Amino acid sequence: MPQQSSAGAKRIAVIPGDGIGKEVIPEAVKVMKAVASARGCDLSLIEFDWGADRYLRDGTTLPPDAVDVFRSDFDAILLGALGDARVPDNRHGADILMGLRFKLDLYANVRPCTLLDSRLTPLRNRDEKDIQFTVIRENTEGSYVGMGGFFKKGTADEIATQEDVNTRKGVERILRFAYEYTRKHGRKRVCMSDKSNALAYGHDLWQRTFAAVKRDYPDIESSHMYVDNLLMQMVRDPSQFEVIVTCNMFGDIASDVGAQLAGGLGLAPSGNIHPGHVSMFEPVHGSAPQIAGKGVANPMGAVLAAAMMLSYLGLVEESRQMEKAVRAAISEGKTTADLGGSLGTREAGDWLARRAESA
Repeated sequence: MPQQSSAGAKRIAVIPGDGIGKEVIPEAVKVMKAVASARGCDLSLIEFDWGADRYLRDGTTLPPDAVDVFRSDFDAILLGALGDARVPDNRHGADILMGLRFKLDLYANVRPCTLLDSRLTPLRNRDEKDIQFTVIRENTEGSYVGMGGFFKKGTADEIATQEDVNTRKGVERILRFAYEYTRKHGRKRVCMSDKSNALAYGHDLWQRTFAAVKRDYPDIESSHMYVDNLLMQMVRDPSQFEVIVTCNMFGDIASDVGAQLAGGLGLAPSGNIHPGHVSMFEPVHGSAPQIAGKGVANPMGAVLAAAMMLSYLGLVEESRQMEKAVRAAISEGKTTADLGGSLGTREAGDWLARRAESA
């Protein structure tokens, strides 16, 4: 497990970030505190003011000692959305989010796509049992590593290159993570997705590594789909999937499709994980500047991300209480307007905290 403080408290770094992150993360913290109080567990929550406001004030993005501090002093990180129109290139967001993913080597992005109420899916004649899968995305390689460049930028002859990086180590460890995740969660099927029919080098490596790794897991049904077919099949019949594993870019896309099938990004949590090390959890909805400051943002994605974090830290019952509170809120209509309710962000957080405390 991640390193714990000497007093036994789970030390959690909280980075609310920008936009609606500064609205929904405090609600997730509120719900965590309610559950911790009810169950007598010790959570130490330390907030960091990194985001656009801090960057514009003094130029701070990710401080040089941040990674060492998180490794030595914290068990997990709860991160809000990053992005602000006052920073057009989003430099601060890239430095913080990508910096933590890469420097902490959080190689597994885990995105549960779980339908909590049949009324929430856009698919016809589908219910909760049909949409219960997880997308596991390689998180530190692929097209998002920032390798590439420009030649003759801004001219009619401009050339832009973007390199897609795949290593045997990186591919093998995410495949093994997916299989171990499948076993741990009592599931039976893993689908690997790539585009090896077009990406003849990088994704040939995925094919060969997959063929080798799956032999070590004969108890699990292994299948393969090209990514375009995968996305079509997710919409046509999501019930066929339990665990999907793929590369960084494809996982980013597939997990957002899965989130929409399960009710929208406002309900979508994620974990950026390196097993046994400090890991980072976040809602995936973005900073949503168009609604920031209006008190209408849905806090449930942040609450579910915090629940994922507590489960990772071994606080399984506390995590379940938070999930039950979210399910109850949806069932009883105690939600923000995006899910058909009439509550504001803070009111929804208050309701979830009360329910989680009494669950």
